[in-house]
Amino acid sequence: MPRPLFACAVALLVLAPLRPVAAAEAGHNFAHWENDIAAYEARDRVSPPPRDAVLFIGSSTILFWTTLAADFPGGPVIDRGFGGSEIIDAAHFADRLVIPLAPRAVFLRSGVNDIHAGKTAAQVFADFQEFVAVVHRGLPAAGIYYISMCPTIARWPEAETNRQLNALVAEFVKRTPYLHYIDTWTMSLDAAGKPRPELFRPDGLHFNAAGYKLLAALVRPYVAEARGKTP
Repeated sequence: MPRPLFACAVALLVLAPLRPVAAAEAGHNFAHWENDIAAYEARDRVSPPPRDAVLFIGSSTILFWTTLAADFPGGPVIDRGFGGSEIIDAAHFADRLVIPLAPRAVFLRSGVNDIHAGKTAAQVFADFQEFVAVVHRGLPAAGIYYISMCPTIARWPEAETNRQLNALVAEFVKRTPYLHYIDTWTMSLDAAGKPRPELFRPDGLHFNAAGYKLLAALVRPYVAEARGKTP
């Protein structure tokens, strides 16, 4: 029986070669983040983070995750979020934000802004592949964990594209030993399959404390795994 069209597309994209770096970066304004990246670098020079830590990088979900250390006790945790960023930004700045810190594991949560900016799931997936290539080249022993997208109230019309991105990443992870996929899709949905208002700030986009509590519970076993401990 022929496979569904989307399944075929997943297979083709997963096996496709990475785009040249220049093509991936064409027209993207990386300079927009220079102040944020420089601030992290300045902070690290004054107080160098411990090596062998668990590092979180991504957009506003990571930036606003102010309880990271409390949510994942038992070892050092590093926050490298910069709000409004896309996966291609994380890939571009990984040589400054990630590689020099030599973490044992890297957790990425990004992709929503990419799709909101008009990228297709396939384009964002290619950016994810590039992020993986950059990090794995610099940190071949580190595990790379992707925290999946979940629907929000503010961007509900984009939920299907987010789901497609999740599917592409999940399929790719199955073929790549050092990659891990954390499924958070249903955490923000009610019994009717719609986003739960009680998990979000008034903007309907960013998690509140209740949302982060659920997210932390889903991610915690993977942090324990990365540290070589039982959850």
